[in-house]
Amino acid sequence: MRAAAAAQRLNQVQAPVIPVMAELIRQTPGTLSLGQGMASWGPPAEALQAASAALLSDPNLHVYGPMAGEPGLRAAVSHWLQSEHQLDLSSSAVLIAAGSNMAFNALAQVLCDPGDEVILPVPYYFNHEMAIRLAGGIPVAVQAGVVPDPDRLAAAITPRCRAIVTISPNNPSGAVFPPEVLQAINQLCADRGLLHISDEAYALFHYDNNRGWSPGSAPGSGAHTVTLGSLSKSHGMAGWRIGWAVVPEALLPELAKVQDTIAIHTPRLNQRVAQGALAAGGAWCRQQIAALASRRQQVLAALGQTDAPWRLLAQPDGAFYALLQLNSPLSSDAAMERLIRDHRVALVSGSSFGLDGCCLRLSYGMLGEADLAEALQRLVGGLQQLAN
Repeated sequence: MRAAAAAQRLNQVQAPVIPVMAELIRQTPGTLSLGQGMASWGPPAEALQAASAALLSDPNLHVYGPMAGEPGLRAAVSHWLQSEHQLDLSSSAVLIAAGSNMAFNALAQVLCDPGDEVILPVPYYFNHEMAIRLAGGIPVAVQAGVVPDPDRLAAAITPRCRAIVTISPNNPSGAVFPPEVLQAINQLCADRGLLHISDEAYALFHYDNNRGWSPGSAPGSGAHTVTLGSLSKSHGMAGWRIGWAVVPEALLPELAKVQDTIAIHTPRLNQRVAQGALAAGGAWCRQQIAALASRRQQVLAALGQTDAPWRLLAQPDGAFYALLQLNSPLSSDAAMERLIRDHRVALVSGSSFGLDGCCLRLSYGMLGEADLAEALQRLVGGLQQLAN
C-alpha cells in the first residue's frame, strides 16, 4: 500500500515562517520577540460587552448565518470604510471573512486558473504568495523598489496576469506608499483590465502625519479594486479572526462558492463582537496606535547608528514594522536562527518576503518600553556579531 503523500504542488509553497520562528523561541527560553506582527492591546470594552449580550440574549447563534456576513456587521463595516477611509462603495460588495488572510485566499481561488499570474512587488507578504500558489496561480515577484515603481510593475504584465497586489502601510517594511504611486498603480490596473488588490490591514497605523490613502476611495474604482481590511491589528482582535474584502459586485457569487466550501461563514458570535468593536469608533483605535509612536522612536534611535553594518530599507512611517538589511554572508534564515539561539531576540527572516541577502523584519507592536529597550540592545549586539 502506498504511503499517504501530499500533492506535488505543495512542494512549491513555502513553509510558514511564523511557526518556524515560534519553535526556535520555544527552544530558547528568555527570548524577547520582535517577530510576530501583533498589537499589544485587546479589544475595546464595547466588543466584550457585545459578546456577553449576544450569548445571553440571542438564541440563534448556533444556527447558520448569511454567507457574506451578518447584515448588521456588513453595514457597520461599510460605514467604517466610508467614514474612516472615504471608500467609494457604489459598485462594490462587502464580504466578511475569517480575517483578511482568508479573504485573500478566497480571491486567489476565484482569480487563478492554473498558470495565471498575480504580481507581487517585493517585499511581499508571505501569505499572499502562499495563497496564490495554493490556488494554482503563479506569484510574479517584481523587484520594483520597497515603494514600488509603477513602470516596473507595468513591464511585468503578461496576458496571463490577473491582478497586482499592494500593501500600504506596508508589511514588512512599514513604508507608507505615496498617494500618487497608488493612484498610478490603480489606473494601470484599470487600463489593463486587472484587479488592484489593496491590502489595508494597517490603514490606521501611520505616524508623523504621513496618512495613508486608499485606492478604493477613487471615484469609480469599485469595478477594478479590492480593498482588504481587518480588525486584528487596529482593534486588538487577532484571535477573533474578523476581516473583510470590498470586491466588485460581479465577483461576489464566485467568492460565495469558495466561502461556502471552506468556512460557510465567519462565526456569528465573532461577528457580533466585531460589530461592538467598530462601535467604539476610530478615536479608540487612534489612542492605542498613538502609544506606539514612542516605541517607533526607540527603534529608530537604536538602529540609526552611524556606520552600522545594517540599514533600513525604508522609512517606517506606518504599521509597526521596520525592515533592515545586514552586511553579512549569512542567509536571512540563518541570521534569524542565530539571533534567537545566541542572542535571545527574535526577528522574521526576510526570505519569506521574497528578499535576497540577509534581511530581517522587526515588529515593535507587542513589547512595552522596558522590554523593547532590552530587545533592541540584544539585537544591536547580535547584528554586530553577525556582520562581516
